[in-house]
Amino acid sequence: MHIVVFVTAGSEKEAKKLALGLLKEKLAACVNIINGVDSHFWWQGKIDKAKEALLIIKTRKALFNKLLKKVKSLHSYAVPEILALPVISGNKKYLDWIDDSTG
Repeated sequence: MHIVVFVTAGSEKEAKKLALGLLKEKLAACVNIINGVDSHFWWQGKIDKAKEALLIIKTRKALFNKLLKKVKSLHSYAVPEILALPVISGNKKYLDWIDDSTG
């Protein structure tokens, strides 16, 4: 099974560090980085906001726990967003490529 994982980071520099860490360990086949995300959220009992970078990570479900540990080890946030969503269908060749590109 394949998943897409969303992770936000405090800067583009941090997002690139996270992406490289995941790719080097073959925990992800592809990581897209969208810089300049305008996030609004509850934090410590009040509404807060931040400019963040969003990582969209393509991988296999079997790698999620390792990916989670790696992101937590590299991330600057006390509670990083790490959300995995199932891929219910897709281009078979692309899904095969994810399999071939991950450990």
